[in-house]
Amino acid sequence: MERRPGVPRLLREINDRAALELLLDSGPLTRGQIGELTGLSKVTASQTLARLEERGLVEVAGEQAGGRGPNAALYGVISSSAYVAGLDVGPEFVTTAIANIHGETVAEVAVAPNGHDDPVALVRSAVVKACRSAKVGLSRLRSVVIGTPGVVDPRTGDVRFSFDLPDWHEGIHQALACDLRRDVKIENDVNLIALAERAQGAARDADDFVLLWVGRGIGLGVVLGGRLHRGLSGSAGEIGYLPVPGVPPAGDVRAVPGRLPSLAGGLQSLVGAEAVTELAGTYGFAGENAAERVAAAVGAGERGEPLLDEIARRLALGVASVCVVLDPGLVVLAGEVSRAGGGPLTSRVEEAVARICPVRPRVVPSEVTGNPVLHGALVSALSQAREQVFSEAV
Repeated sequence: MERRPGVPRLLREINDRAALELLLDSGPLTRGQIGELTGLSKVTASQTLARLEERGLVEVAGEQAGGRGPNAALYGVISSSAYVAGLDVGPEFVTTAIANIHGETVAEVAVAPNGHDDPVALVRSAVVKACRSAKVGLSRLRSVVIGTPGVVDPRTGDVRFSFDLPDWHEGIHQALACDLRRDVKIENDVNLIALAERAQGAARDADDFVLLWVGRGIGLGVVLGGRLHRGLSGSAGEIGYLPVPGVPPAGDVRAVPGRLPSLAGGLQSLVGAEAVTELAGTYGFAGENAAERVAAAVGAGERGEPLLDEIARRLALGVASVCVVLDPGLVVLAGEVSRAGGGPLTSRVEEAVARICPVRPRVVPSEVTGNPVLHGALVSALSQAREQVFSEAV
């Protein structure tokens, strides 16, 4: 009979990973609870915990009282066993958060570019400042995920083009990884918001859904089978370019080096912030921005209903176009305009979509609070960091 010397090691790897995942999801736990929930025997569970303790990944985090005999020790994953950084990069501020392996944010700082044209220097400065605030050495970061507006090429990891970040060009991804000497990932900001929504928002545990961001710009995050769908070139979700009836199509959208593509047309011209601001003005609602004018319409009760109806009708053109192709079942509305519209706008969009679409998706408002791009960046970074820890557990 052929012997397989790698089998015992493989079993240890499986057991260690199972225990770590369980402790991260449900810990702290006793040795008996770990054995019961993983199916390991008491002896095997004890051996697994001993290995993880020896590698500095697990520690006794307390005691569980009750029952006969001494209290049982509670084991938990050591918070400092891995740290990650998440960044939200915009034209006005770069916000950085540091989180431990449990996903607990230990520091958050924001820096202004102040005319800084070099993305590498800007990101490094922001990360270093956040690490100092967290009292965490840069060398202890397992992963760095950066959220940016624009299209990110999944093949190279670079920003192909962005209206707000013209200096983010080909080669930045590799330059950042070399400078920080860490795994670095650049991701479209709306895609990260979709990840945050699935992890801690309205799309919890939803395998198929789309997230429509309606703010200064329009973006779409697509999750199919529990995974982000980026498309071959990373352009999946660029719904602002969607041709809609009665509106000229977007202008020249070719990505030419040194020149940004036009978005003067398409769905963006119907429900972008400028369009909503102008539309609200025609209905007699004022405010410093689109969100304030939509909020004023919601607060006006019956007088604001015609404006909300019209915004919903316009949004439904984009939502229905997506739903007849993907049939996601769930649509999450996010962004400043969506947040201002709240339930009154969300319910109208659902009804408007049902009138023009053969399927009726559920349309719900976002439940993620705070900075959703930052939350999504940390979710993505933690996924990478935990995978590294699991792989190194044996």
